[in-house]
Amino acid sequence: MRRTVFTEDHEAFRETIRDFIANEVVPVYEDWEAAGHPPRDFYRTLGALGVYGIEVPEEYGGAGESGFKYQAVVAEETARAGVGFGSSGVHTGLVLPYLLEYANEEQKARWLPGFVSGDIMTAIAMTEPGAGSDLAGISTTARLSEDGTHYVLNGAKTFITGGVLADLVLVVCRTSPYDPDNRRAGLSILCVDTTSPGYTVGRKLQKIGLRSSDTAELAFADVKVPVENLLGDEGRAFTYLTHNLVQERLAIAVGAYAAAAAAVRFAVQYVKDRKVFGKTVAEFQNTKFTLADCESQVMAQQSMVDRALELYQIGGLTVSDAAAAKLFCTESASGVIDKCLQLHGGYGYILEYPIARLYTDNRVFRIYGGTSEVMRSIVAKSLGL
Repeated sequence: MRRTVFTEDHEAFRETIRDFIANEVVPVYEDWEAAGHPPRDFYRTLGALGVYGIEVPEEYGGAGESGFKYQAVVAEETARAGVGFGSSGVHTGLVLPYLLEYANEEQKARWLPGFVSGDIMTAIAMTEPGAGSDLAGISTTARLSEDGTHYVLNGAKTFITGGVLADLVLVVCRTSPYDPDNRRAGLSILCVDTTSPGYTVGRKLQKIGLRSSDTAELAFADVKVPVENLLGDEGRAFTYLTHNLVQERLAIAVGAYAAAAAAVRFAVQYVKDRKVFGKTVAEFQNTKFTLADCESQVMAQQSMVDRALELYQIGGLTVSDAAAAKLFCTESASGVIDKCLQLHGGYGYILEYPIARLYTDNRVFRIYGGTSEVMRSIVAKSLGL
């Protein structure tokens, strides 16, 4: 289906990213997966390529573009090649909106130039061992010092993407006592320098997918965080998190669609080459019908993603819209990728084939950013249910 969501500039950027992936990522990607993340300098390479600065204002070294379309191009092209850019998606897709929206001018001048260059890699720490989708259950605390110059941070976080190599982590914590009558109150965001005494990176978690993206446990033991590192207003983090989850869920929907489209592409290539019983797998009616069904699902995902991208561009993508897009695209993509792997037979279970990576990487799309069950609750609420 012909797309109209991207301009000539987006397509030129796509060609640059596609060539970069083919030359600089695909040949070494297995090494990254074995290590659990790309080399640290790779992020500086992406910075030099301009990937991190697209949405950053020009005065801080960026291009000053708005919307999510350039990031969507990156997501589509990495999926097309069956690779990833490590924790870059968190850096630009999750953390950047918080810095652009809630950082003051001094903070932007301090952090954004390094953000753009890749010298400052970021992560966001929300999830805790006892608090996932229920953000109001966060128990990590930050107490303001008596002289009012810094917070003292204590607690633990888990499932933090980019947590191993991050230089600056946005930590969601309680800056006032827990109130059972208003569980959402008292949460704040502190931007924590990872070289701070008391800040510890715990286990690097071993995942079934996204193995080139480091995910870690973090611990804070009396970490001193200057008051100048408070992001936005104290006590308003829950509102900030809710606002920015729209882009996060859009990003996941885009990633799921891109993975499904890539799976069909890999399956078509494979069945044309693979021969069984004296003919190619593509010649069997079951193969043709299965891939026709998959392509139809991908087209439906594409239509929803493109509409969501356009709405987000003009500020019209609602919380329920984003939830519906994430729900449909992630659930549909899982079925498509599973069918495409099946067409690969035994080779689909072997990690050297990109379809195997797509299969394991895709599974988390229905979990992070809010589970499918949470998305259903949001959509149902929009219906007055």
